[in-house]
Amino acid sequence: MSVLDLARPEIRAMQPYSSARMEASGGAILLNANESAWAPAGAAGQGCNRYPDPQPAALLQALAQLYGVREEQLLVGRGSDEAIDLLVRAFCRAGRDAIAIQPPTFGMYSVCARIQDAGIVEVPLAADFTVDADALLAAITPAVKLVFVCTPNNPTGQPVPRATIERLARELAGRALLVVDEAYVEFADGGSVAELIDTYDNLAVLRTLSKAWALAGARVGTLLANAEVIALLRRIIPPYPLPLPCVTAALDGLSVPGQAEAAGHIRIVREERSRMAAALAAVPGVREVLPSQANFLAVRFDDAGGAYQRLFAAGIVVRDVRRYPNLADALRITLGTPAENTRVLEVLNGGRV
Repeated sequence: MSVLDLARPEIRAMQPYSSARMEASGGAILLNANESAWAPAGAAGQGCNRYPDPQPAALLQALAQLYGVREEQLLVGRGSDEAIDLLVRAFCRAGRDAIAIQPPTFGMYSVCARIQDAGIVEVPLAADFTVDADALLAAITPAVKLVFVCTPNNPTGQPVPRATIERLARELAGRALLVVDEAYVEFADGGSVAELIDTYDNLAVLRTLSKAWALAGARVGTLLANAEVIALLRRIIPPYPLPLPCVTAALDGLSVPGQAEAAGHIRIVREERSRMAAALAAVPGVREVLPSQANFLAVRFDDAGGAYQRLFAAGIVVRDVRRYPNLADALRITLGTPAENTRVLEVLNGGRV
């Protein structure tokens, strides 16, 4: 059975839109795309009078090398959000198919499913916010075409063991595509499972340059998957997903100096994570600091609303996650610079560090 048998038959059969840049990318005089012949004003706009490559070759090469996959196993889009949306639209028939998630987790999985009118099967995380693989597998019905697993999980921070990922991929073969969201994997002790896509054709991995690579504003996300899945999604992705300035920013970030700078920032975040976890646990009114392998800490408070307001009044904005299941007393605090983190502690301690 091909993994594409899980996808919508009408998507497999459709004739994709052929953009002008796809049909002819070479030539000295480009008169095929109804573009302006003149570059816009300002240095930042140089080259922007032309449509960008749908999947920029230099960026694909850099990301394939970074993630250890082949270029045909990689799709680049506007953040991980676009890849999630494409997967749901390609694999879930409206009103018939479904996705499976483990709340509390990243909210865009459900948002994309609802937009597509796909069902949502919820298998809550265990009390310690770990994935219950037995319960998850037991909940998979023939309608479920996509299973999303976030590791480290957002908003709780716990990683999913590699053995669990492999078990899910193995037991979901022929039944559903397992989508592993590794948005925060650079901050974790364990590595990526990207190399497993050569073993399991029903495994897909989401990566992003928004977190560890400091490019949230550029909106560059990547899906790693079986080449057939990538080819299918290229049929339905918009013709020009990545603006030229964003591609340039990504290539700068992935350069040798950019990688060295990112590695230094990741090291600081990991050090600050340990420092802040210990310091926050000693703050009066803090019930618990959840263990995290991401660039944030989920913190339980006696009065989470009051803590949020104190921080906000001091000009510090954190994420209120009290609406999430089993987190009714929690705030999610992203790890900033050492000085920013120290200021958080000062405010929560009433002016004392």
